[in-house]
Amino acid sequence: MLGPYGFELNESCRTSKLREESGFFCQLPTNTLKDLDDVGSLAAYPAGAVLFLEKQNSRGVYVLCEGQVKLSISSREGKTMILRIAQAGEVLGLMAVLSGSSYEVTAETLHPCQVVFIYRDEFLHFLTQHPEANQNMIKQLTAEYQSACEQLRTIGLSASIPGRLAKLLLGWSVGGQQTKSGTEFTISMTHEEIAECIGVTRETVSRTLGQFKIRHLVTLRGSTLTIPSRAALENIC
Repeated sequence: MLGPYGFELNESCRTSKLREESGFFCQLPTNTLKDLDDVGSLAAYPAGAVLFLEKQNSRGVYVLCEGQVKLSISSREGKTMILRIAQAGEVLGLMAVLSGSSYEVTAETLHPCQVVFIYRDEFLHFLTQHPEANQNMIKQLTAEYQSACEQLRTIGLSASIPGRLAKLLLGWSVGGQQTKSGTEFTISMTHEEIAECIGVTRETVSRTLGQFKIRHLVTLRGSTLTIPSRAALENIC
């Protein structure tokens, strides 16, 4: 059945297409997923919807079934940095729920998304009843830690702004389509949002991308970006 935003609704974790892909909690046994279905509440969100806010008391976890969600932090002065883009199959708010603290980030949908919400107490009870889910939970927490370390390398250890942007684009291109023109993938973020990923201004991103195009390091048609030579862009890093 198609949802209100054009994608097919996953009415059950047991029948989700993510079971054949990489969703951490979607790989659990069928009887375990039945209990997850019983405690979860499915909802569809438009692009730009805020699932939860940084420093908000954690109510529960959000299992991302469809779409992408940007996770960001903000300073007291209102400056925002995007830490990463969460993909379908991830559980958002996991650390806050496990520690009983507030959410560390703000989660906002980049596209229409399908999300299952599970209240904190029900999720913790689910984990005690199904210890086989703990291994998947550890995998996700490990992946989040590795992503945070990579973000620090990009922002703190890349001396040049072109190096930061090149590293970001190369990371996004992993899994992109290989064509005669090079590695092709879709950029789902604005120049402002890209700037928030690497700690610069929107104008700097636009100018640097323009330089990349002049040097034939990338081509950009609408939201589709192509990297003709990954080796050439890696040299910028």
